[in-house]
Amino acid sequence: MDRLGVRGGGPPPLWRYGPPWAHRWDDEERGAQWPWRSTVALTVFVLVGSGFAAEAQVDERAALDPFARALLGVACVVLLWRKRYPVAVVFGTATAAMVYFGAGYPYGPIFLAVALACFGAIVTGHRRAAWAAVGMLWIGHVLIAHWLYRWLPPSGDGPQPWGTEGVVAAWVVAIVALAELVKVRREQWARERAERAQAAKRRADEERLRIARELHDVLAHSISVINVQAGVGLALLDSDPEQARTALSTIKAASKEALGEVRQVLDTLRTPGDAPRAPAPGLDRLPELVEQAASAGLSVEVEGESRPLPPGADLAAFRIVQEALTNVVRHSGSRHARVHLDHGAGALRLRIDDDGPATGADAGGSGNGLAGMRERAAALGGTIEAGPRDDGGFRVLAVLPLNAKEDDR
Repeated sequence: MDRLGVRGGGPPPLWRYGPPWAHRWDDEERGAQWPWRSTVALTVFVLVGSGFAAEAQVDERAALDPFARALLGVACVVLLWRKRYPVAVVFGTATAAMVYFGAGYPYGPIFLAVALACFGAIVTGHRRAAWAAVGMLWIGHVLIAHWLYRWLPPSGDGPQPWGTEGVVAAWVVAIVALAELVKVRREQWARERAERAQAAKRRADEERLRIARELHDVLAHSISVINVQAGVGLALLDSDPEQARTALSTIKAASKEALGEVRQVLDTLRTPGDAPRAPAPGLDRLPELVEQAASAGLSVEVEGESRPLPPGADLAAFRIVQEALTNVVRHSGSRHARVHLDHGAGALRLRIDDDGPATGADAGGSGNGLAGMRERAAALGGTIEAGPRDDGGFRVLAVLPLNAKEDDR
């Protein structure tokens, strides 16, 4: 049902709602899983890449030993917990990297582990922790490179040029800026997905209401006719079998028509985009409505001419007249009603009157008839006024704009 009335189905464009992988961070169940694959891949890359980096810096930095590889492994393995404990992971990775550089080991891909931990902390909302961790790493690197190097391996090492600090600072800023950008973009994707889901739910609710309204109007009118004719048939079954036969024929015709209209309404539950199998009823069927009302014992006088109308206004006008006449049959003691049509000033004015009085009996209705009429009029930007007249009758007055933009359903 949620698909009803939604045009342009299919997956949303990536640039608007984000790629599928971006949604994983929003899923609590996914967040509780262990990111084995990415962690193993990064660990292998860091260990292998650090080996190549050590060969390129053999004369400048200390050679990799088991302790260095252990530090690299720790910096990567703790990333398994980056979705559960992002703050602890970002500080743990930054600490392992600071000890690694303090021991004089070569620069290399260990920065990627810090970058991933920082990224995870920021996108999960721990911005201050990420900034504090990378700030701690940068300050520690400055102290090691320009002061503590005298007491740390490798022996005979001198201070690092300040240009190196600029490169490290640039990397830190780039990592944090990228993570902030992704966080902002993900929040935007989340808002747009929520708005899209809310719009789809609203369209589905409107479609449910429309179908319920159509079914109510179709069944209420036809069942009222059937109810009246069934009473006539039962009353005359013994005294006037021919008249009872006529009543049964009317019941058969009314039920057949009701089934046809119900089937047409239910056709909207088929695959969206299919063309309707039959045109929606309009005021061109007003004579049929008058004839059905006459079969229920109600004489209807029509004043004014029916003209071609926009589809939405035509259907709404027909259903309003149908429901108003059904209410006369159910609730009024009058057996005469008047329908007045007035076209002018870009609107259709419908007036349905009966002379009353109200019977006061429970006619078995749902009580949604007037509400349904008001909803139909409001959907077109129109109004409905319904209430008793001073002379004891009842009047329904509907104003339906003819130039209003109709809902695209």
